Amino acid sequence: ISAVFVPVVIAIAAVTFGLTFATGGGFEQAFVAAVSVLVIACPCALGLATPTAIMTGTGAAARAGILIKDVESLERAHRVDTVVFDKTGTLTEGRPQVVELVAVGAAPDELVQLAASVQRASEHPLARAVMARASDAGIEMLPVTEFRSHTGQGVVGTVAGRALAIGSAAFMTSRGVALDGAREAAARWQAAARTVVWVAEGDRLLGAFAIADPLRAQSVAAVASLRALGVRTLLLSGDAPPVAEAIGREVGVDEARGGVAPDGKASAIGQLGAAGATVAMVGDGINDAPALAAADVGIAMGSGTDIAMETAGVTLMRTDPRLVAGAIAASRATFRKIRQNLFWAFIYNVIGIPLAAFGFLTPALAGAAMAASSVSVVSNSLLLRRWKPALQPPGPTP
Repeated sequence: ISAVFVPVVIAIAAVTFGLTFATGGGFEQAFVAAVSVLVIACPCALGLATPTAIMTGTGAAARAGILIKDVESLERAHRVDTVVFDKTGTLTEGRPQVVELVAVGAAPDELVQLAASVQRASEHPLARAVMARASDAGIEMLPVTEFRSHTGQGVVGTVAGRALAIGSAAFMTSRGVALDGAREAAARWQAAARTVVWVAEGDRLLGAFAIADPLRAQSVAAVASLRALGVRTLLLSGDAPPVAEAIGREVGVDEARGGVAPDGKASAIGQLGAAGATVAMVGDGINDAPALAAADVGIAMGSGTDIAMETAGVTLMRTDPRLVAGAIAASRATFRKIRQNLFWAFIYNVIGIPLAAFGFLTPALAGAAMAASSVSVVSNSLLLRRWKPALQPPGPTP
């Protein structure tokens, strides 16, 4: 705008001087008219229109618990039309608990001891759930060696000389483990939105755990708020498809996909972007970092890992997924103010420059009008201080 605006105004001032002088106005009158054009067109309001709105909008968002870390994220957020959620710690509370187990090739306490011992070296929330089950039952955990983590699939390790594997059904199948001994129970658990964690020694199934992670009370309202903004919602989860679909139905997302590995989430977001969508990704874990980076706008839960918050451009300082819609609404409100400010800045120039060119404004009056335009733009931006996210009341957890 400046690259066009400034040369045009200078040209108008020069033409005003020449025409006024040529039509007998004299040097002084011509000079005053040209200066009046330059003064009324001083682009203070134009320069203040965007930064004042951004500063006020990000400040209002921060007071509501939405930390927008850079202007680029704010700019992209107002165009978001698709929001992708991770499940654990985002739509759910991130405090999974073992609610049931099936022991096939070991006694129940032995199954818990072996599984907890291997997972003591893991930082995954599901691992903590198994360790909590062992702790609550007073079961001692044994040392683990040769521990390895297979991202998005499971873990392996050796406990008391026994080579153990813990993870998803696909991980078990890839290791040649037959799941028939607990398949019926697993199907029942998945239908109830329970995550199934399998345990095997070598190629022999030892048992399985059903792990429940309650939905956050605000999750249904969060999805409803996004729908009210005209935003499509997706759930991408590493859990089995039946679990993801059950959670998706409970919260009301438009689409739920299960069995998606961390790199698969980033690929899915890339595909959405290639199809023309502007995508925001909401997550809280280390595994979510690639997807947060791939999205147009990464939104991290404040209760999540440091790497998730570092990767995301927006951080929700409260563990309330309704603030996702609040972040988009804050960006949209800010850009409405920017457009309003630019309108008023241009209106002053559109009206004032011709008046100055025809000699109806003195430099003093032009200066007063220029100052008034700046005051109007700043005052309009300050109205954003009253902005607050319109949060739907949380409903009962399904």
